[in-house]
Amino acid sequence: MPITMKSVSPLILALTGALLCVTAVAAEKPNVLLILVDDLKPALGCYGDPAARTPNIDKLAERGMRFDLAYCNQAVCAPSRFTLMLGSHSTSTGLYGLGSQLRQAFPDAVTMPQYFAKHGYRTESLGKVFHIGHGNLGDPESFSIPHFHDKVIEYLDPASTDGGKLTREEAYFTNQKLGQIGSLPRGAAYESPDVEDEAYADGRVAAETIKRLRAARERTGTPFFIAMGMARPHLPFSAPKKYWDLYDRAKLPMPASDDLPAGAPRVAGKRGGEISNYKPVPEKRQEEPFTDELKRNLIHGYYASASFTDAQIGKVLSELDRLELTENTIVILWGDHGFHLGDLGIWTKHTNYEQANRIPILISAPGVTTPKSSTRQLAESVDIFPTLAELAGLPAPAGPQPIDGKSLVPVLKDPAARVRDHAFHAYPKAKLGRAIRTERYRLVDWQGGDGQSEYELYDYEQDPAESRNLADVQPEVVDRLKTILATHPAPKR
Repeated sequence: MPITMKSVSPLILALTGALLCVTAVAAEKPNVLLILVDDLKPALGCYGDPAARTPNIDKLAERGMRFDLAYCNQAVCAPSRFTLMLGSHSTSTGLYGLGSQLRQAFPDAVTMPQYFAKHGYRTESLGKVFHIGHGNLGDPESFSIPHFHDKVIEYLDPASTDGGKLTREEAYFTNQKLGQIGSLPRGAAYESPDVEDEAYADGRVAAETIKRLRAARERTGTPFFIAMGMARPHLPFSAPKKYWDLYDRAKLPMPASDDLPAGAPRVAGKRGGEISNYKPVPEKRQEEPFTDELKRNLIHGYYASASFTDAQIGKVLSELDRLELTENTIVILWGDHGFHLGDLGIWTKHTNYEQANRIPILISAPGVTTPKSSTRQLAESVDIFPTLAELAGLPAPAGPQPIDGKSLVPVLKDPAARVRDHAFHAYPKAKLGRAIRTERYRLVDWQGGDGQSEYELYDYEQDPAESRNLADVQPEVVDRLKTILATHPAPKR
């Protein structure tokens, strides 16, 4: 029988329907680009920092939602990244240290990328994703293909390393001579050679991510989950000269006070630590205070490093646009924790204070988030896992590790919606400090092995600089917040 238009039409309709069905199924699984930035606090233009030069991150914020009250769950690299990837508080897993081994604690844990792989995603990681160093090897099991590793501690100027010697922090981050750190020379806290971006790791990681995006564009039927980790603005502040040149040093914000909060327990404070492994920082702070010139150099280095990272993120996002992948790709930017820049006399992280724990979270989910939106919903690192799963149309993650996070999708749809009334974080020192942050207050419970507690209370409406511990003068607020803290399970030690 000859083929006529009448006989072809049903066939065409059937094939078209099948194609549309396949297309709809594919559209149900958006791609994921997860951008992790080491030591990045909200010192960004999109968060209102007038000094910051971060046009590309600011552009990402314009594409989706900015979380103004987002907090990490522990202010140090390895544990913070575990909370992100597991959806679990460190107090739920016992993974508190830089050298903590995920698979020793939870051999069968299903990390966020593993979960996406089980649902048909190709999962890849580049740069600093899991923490590698301090005896930690990351988690190769989490990704479909081998991790693209590059440096965290990196120098180009021989003077920065006493002529090319292995420095203390380089040894830590490459798992070398871990028992001999004190005998090694200190590397420079900052350098600014006139070099191209790819001379440093973040430039190379961005370039490789672009290659991966191009390869993903050629594949059909397999959505991607790409985690790209930027090393800067982690110390050392090694960044090309052009990023230092963006700033007028005289206009950079200087710390208002070198003093710890009045009335705070001794265990809560910090002096020295990580910063002391870099020259020309005084090794014995009590004997040799930081000069204003040193403070300004460190602050300049932090902002320059953030601008360097911003430029690399911009290259990747521009390629996402060029490849026409943006409309089907969820993009999340997350800082693993904050960073003290001399406030309270503290440098780097490792505290329960605001500057160490407040982080940027930006989420662009096409078709869900409203461009240029923001929210004061309190958010935590552990929320990213269930949020991404729901955005991708996957079932809510269920472990086997404890899942402490909550999906933020209701908030992404409506900035006024609320899924929690506080954020939780913790830090272990001589005592374990567990904290809750409401929109107005932070309560920290420092509890020792004897069960006795010391408390800190800060009111961010009246005292955003955390100058005074109010626990003794506002016992009714302490009691109310203790009741909220008590809703969290007893910490795993």
